[in-house]
Amino acid sequence: MDNKLLFNEPWILQRADPFVTHKDGKYYFTASVPAYDGIVIRCADTIQGLQSATEKEIWHKHTNGPMSKHIWAPELHYLDGNWYVYFAGGEEEDIWKIRPYVLKCSGQDPMTDEWSECGKMLASEEDEFSFQAFSLDMTVFEDTGKRYCVWAEKVGVGKQISNLYIAEMESPTKLKSVQVLLTTPDYDWERGSFWVDEGPGMLKHGDDLYLTFSANDTGVNYCVGIMHAKSGTDLLDPLNWEKSRYPVLESDYNKGIYGPGHNSFTKDSDGNDIMVYHARTETEIVGDPLYNPNRHAFLMQVKWSEDGRPIFSYDN
Repeated sequence: MDNKLLFNEPWILQRADPFVTHKDGKYYFTASVPAYDGIVIRCADTIQGLQSATEKEIWHKHTNGPMSKHIWAPELHYLDGNWYVYFAGGEEEDIWKIRPYVLKCSGQDPMTDEWSECGKMLASEEDEFSFQAFSLDMTVFEDTGKRYCVWAEKVGVGKQISNLYIAEMESPTKLKSVQVLLTTPDYDWERGSFWVDEGPGMLKHGDDLYLTFSANDTGVNYCVGIMHAKSGTDLLDPLNWEKSRYPVLESDYNKGIYGPGHNSFTKDSDGNDIMVYHARTETEIVGDPLYNPNRHAFLMQVKWSEDGRPIFSYDN
């Protein structure tokens, strides 16, 4: 049982962009490591057990070319009878040439079986835009028999703007439809030194789909917004999504939690929804926040309002 979970306290140190999934009684954890040089996985029988579980590197970056720099935000998914990891990576020769890539496991145990590279995520033949620019933070979810992909991609000139896009998937490694713009940084809380929407995470509750996303730069201004759609509607129609006017989770100076974001969702052994997010415990960041290692994985129990909306609170 996960009855000893400590919420809203550092859970796994120096692991940003945390992702937890659950299959056949096992919990799996992956995240960005401070060196941004490989992909690691942990496995345990409980969420709490992940904290002390042995961590294994299943893949290491290349020395040059694609997938040789900035290995970011891996997600572990079980699709069509196989394990896949989605992650972003740049190139030593062009460190900001960030694109989404896919790994596939040769067997049913992601901790012990071999992993192979599937290459860059493929757009549909009709799509001339997806993954042509800075692209990252890919997540996958299913609704009413269809599989969807949501990711962040930058557009524009200068510093550029990071938007979220959605598409239906043809296979675990290729999109079926052209991209649809889901959200762009509209509000002041999404606009800091960079204008950013990124880090999508899907939370399902009955017929409601809640897509959280992270906004602003990676320091103390980092925060979480949310979008809502109904299951069974056309999820490629932006009008079927409602975006929050204000963030649903942000820094709390009284609690000492700063820059929360890039979360995933899982359920504990009692069926409660658990948000897995990263945050800082300090406001003074030495150097570039992107390269500061002190983003830690935290846990939060998601509560639900009477009208079925999620409540994200540091007080649980």
